[in-house]
This record gives sequence, C-alpha cells and structure tokens, in this order.
Amino acid sequence: MDHDVFSPFIFGNTVSTKSFTNREEEALKLSRNLLGGTNTIIISPRRWGKSSLVEKVVLDIQKTEKLHKTVVIDLFTISNETEFFEVFTREIIKATSTKWQDWMDDVKQFLHHLVPSVQIGVKPNIDLTIKYDWEKIVQHTDELLDLPERIAKAKGIHLIICLDEFQNLTSFPEFERFEKKMRAIWQRQKLVTYCLYGSKRHMLSDIFNNKSKPFYRFGDLFLLPKIKEEKWVSFIQESFRETGKKIEPVIARIIPMIMRNHSWYVQQLSHYVWNTTDKIARFDQFAHALDELIYANQPLYQREIEGLSNTQVNLLKAVTMQEKQLTSTRVMQRYNIGTPRNVSKNKEILAGNDMIHKGEDGIYEFLDPAFELWFRKQYFKIPWIISEETLKDYDHKVVEKLKS
Repeated sequence: MDHDVFSPFIFGNTVSTKSFTNREEEALKLSRNLLGGTNTIIISPRRWGKSSLVEKVVLDIQKTEKLHKTVVIDLFTISNETEFFEVFTREIIKATSTKWQDWMDDVKQFLHHLVPSVQIGVKPNIDLTIKYDWEKIVQHTDELLDLPERIAKAKGIHLIICLDEFQNLTSFPEFERFEKKMRAIWQRQKLVTYCLYGSKRHMLSDIFNNKSKPFYRFGDLFLLPKIKEEKWVSFIQESFRETGKKIEPVIARIIPMIMRNHSWYVQQLSHYVWNTTDKIARFDQFAHALDELIYANQPLYQREIEGLSNTQVNLLKAVTMQEKQLTSTRVMQRYNIGTPRNVSKNKEILAGNDMIHKGEDGIYEFLDPAFELWFRKQYFKIPWIISEETLKDYDHKVVEKLKS
C-alpha cells in the first residue's frame, strides 16, 4: 500500500515528523535552551502539543548533536520514588551507552554503592530492568539524583533529560522532601539540562510559579501558545493536496475556527473530514466529520459531567452562555450556582481540572471546544452543526477576519 493513502492528520499520539506543523519558533527556542544549558518548563493546557514539540526537538538534536545525549521519560505511571529511580536510572544508562555490555559496566561503575538488581531481557539491545531496595534509595538519594552529571562528566558528553507529566511526582509520599532534594542536586549540575512539562497546567504553575516552592525559577518558563489559525488553514489544505484530495477553502478555515485552534481537535476533525472525502471535501463531509468527532468523544464528556456536582454543572451552563459577572445576584439565581464563595470554589476546581479558564477578554470559557459543543447540545439544545446557508455567509466573515 502506498504511504500517501494514510491520513496525514495525527491525533492520540505525539506528532514529531511530517504531521508536526507550524511550531518553528517554539521548536527553535526550545532547542536553543536545551543545547545552551537552560532548564525549561513548558506549561499549556492538555493536548496543545507539548509532547510533540519536545519529541520533535529531541529527534533533531539526536540527528545533529553527537555530544548531546537525550532522555525522555513519561512519569504518568510512576507512583513512588522507587519506581522513579528505577526508570530514571535505566533510561539514563540506555541513553549514554549503545551496547548492553556497557550497561553492565556502567551499573558497576556508577551504582556500586546501591547494588541494584539488573536484568537484560530477550532483546539485549532494548530490554534493561533495574530494581532497588527502598533502604538503599533512602541512603543514596543524592547519588541517584546526581547520576546524570557523573555519567556525563565521565563520558565527556552533555545530557538533556525531558520529564513528561512531571506534576505526577506530587503524589509521592513525602514529596516536599523529595522536591527539595531534586532542586538542590539538579541546580548544581553543569552538564545536564532539564525539560519539565505535563498535562496539569495549574499543578505545574504552582510548582514552578510559587515563590515558596523549591522549583521556583528553576528555569525558563515556556507558556506554549496555540498554533495560529492561518497556519492551520495552510497545513490542512496542503495535507489534502499532498494525498491527492482537495478541500474547499471555507471548510479548511472553519475547521480550526470551530475548534479554536486546539491542536488535538483540529487534527482529529481534519482526519475525519479527510477520511470521508473521495475527491473534494465540502460541507456534507464536514458535517458528517463533526458528528463523528462529537460522538467519538461523548463517553469522555459524560464521565466528566458525572464527576461534577450540580452547582459545578450549573456554573458550566453560565460559562456556556458567556456570562460576564458570575457572582452577580442575577447570574447566581438564574443558574442556581450558590453563593459567591461557592462560585469562587467551583471556578477554582473547574479551572484546576482544565475544564475552564479565563479568556483574553476576562470572561471564563471552556478549554475543550468539542466538549463545549456537546455541552451546548445536551443542556441548551443548541445544534453543533451550522447550516450550509449559514456557512456561506460565515465564509464572508471568515475572509474578512483573515484579511484583518
């Protein structure tokens, strides 16, 4: 099967090669930071492309920089310090040695005090398992945290360590002690650069923006913006063209606009439009694709709602209707959202769960554009698909907006 028959739009996985789009400025900044020894913290809402950006930059560094070794660790499933150090050690040793025989030598050289259990798997160039006793970790925490620096110095290299879902470490028992240890050791390292990021924006902001926390001003705080609408339009049109299909200009414009330039959803909606198109994507394909996207995500949205209280759901209703003064008597009574104290508490909870945020105009809005479309239909019977006649008029407005 020819490669071009596959969809050019990718969602659900990181996008670091062909489908990676229009992050040139961000990629250049991150690359310069990491190669220049500047620790970097990336903060943005879920599914805005943090992991794809890091993976893209790391791949480029691997191709061009022989004296820089890169480590990417996903901390999503890590639940305690023992697991952290087992994965941390394994990935650093694998990234700095190419042969399994060297792995064993490195364990003996750099971890002889800890005497870990080491296993080489069926595929010796891939499978490496390291196990520690908790008592040893307690005794040698500093040594383990400084392992990257010691290896880099011994081998004459620089290490770049990227830790995804960094906020998950806050669930560790005695995290505050561990947090202080990490900062104290890592800030002294000269040959290691860290990139820390994750999907819980508010938790990360508290870790790195709170003056009372150890990681305050640990590095360059990178607030990842959305990809601009015009860039998405070009990417969508070019991707259709490169795979032997076409898309009407207004449809290419409406996709990022209705999804508010949200990376995950622009890719997902574009994929569904592409998948239902034989030759030219028109309104019918768009309408069908939007239906498919909403229904595909509906179980997730239902679970989100089931986890909320009645007043939190009612607050989402007020946000849906773009109410400006959520604590005004009129709004609180109309939507039954309780007292000003209730409103403030629920705003904090919903924002902490990345369900809403304060927009540039100061009005709260949904962070998930497809969830908002589903919510509007569920609670206000507002259809998420506009008519083709409305779309034609909308086309003129879109053109004027793009010109301005």
